[in-house]
Amino acid sequence: MATKDSDHDAPGDRISMAEAQDAVTAQLTRMLKRPLAGVTALKPTDQGWTAQVEVIEIERIPDTTSVMASYRVDLDESGEMVAYERVGRYARGRIDR
Repeated sequence: MATKDSDHDAPGDRISMAEAQDAVTAQLTRMLKRPLAGVTALKPTDQGWTAQVEVIEIERIPDTTSVMASYRVDLDESGEMVAYERVGRYARGRIDR
């Protein structure tokens, strides 16, 4: 008998958080063709997972002047990306207050 962690093909089975992070990273990189700085938030939803990902949009020297973007990404329970949108842009050196 397969366990929930090893069998994601059954309806209603959700991939693990680590698998969701890997899925977000791989799929968003493939869609945007830009380097990711990291996944900064990852939460389960009723439909799967939602993540916030920081992306390097324009690389500059020094890197503190690079243009970054924050994206929200939605995955279904099996880890397939179903939606993404850019929710903000900022200079890499900016500090939240």
